[in-house]
Amino acid sequence: MSKVEKTDVERTRPPPVKVLSGQLRAAGNWGTADSGAGCVIRLGRGRSLPVSLVWMQGTVLEVQQDRDTVLLMDETGTFIVQGVNNIPKGKPCLSQGKYVMVMGIIQAISPEPAIRAVKMADLSELAALHRRMWKLEVDDLQQVLA
Repeated sequence: MSKVEKTDVERTRPPPVKVLSGQLRAAGNWGTADSGAGCVIRLGRGRSLPVSLVWMQGTVLEVQQDRDTVLLMDETGTFIVQGVNNIPKGKPCLSQGKYVMVMGIIQAISPEPAIRAVKMADLSELAALHRRMWKLEVDDLQQVLA
């Protein structure tokens, strides 16, 4: 397969959706973790949104490089990010206390949300601003998509 070609799953997967860990924890199953199908998050007023590729932000609580995982925490709880050792430019993000963004594919929603990282970036330099704006960004995008 050439670099330009995409698999069927990649062609049909929508862009990343900004979510909070609490939304994933309360989500309904949509497909199996292996299928990369994702889940359905509830937005209130009977509205819901299917998600498989997510954009999340949080503070690094614990790095387990031997297990290729990082534990992050946002304002609604913790979540696990897997596959961090294979992310280009991801190593600078792997320090306790850093505030990072991560894009990834949902692997599990229960008992704790887990995503397989596709991209990570360190947002620590402007962490206070990013933290204040994050919930507003999540709410705004979800209103547009729902």
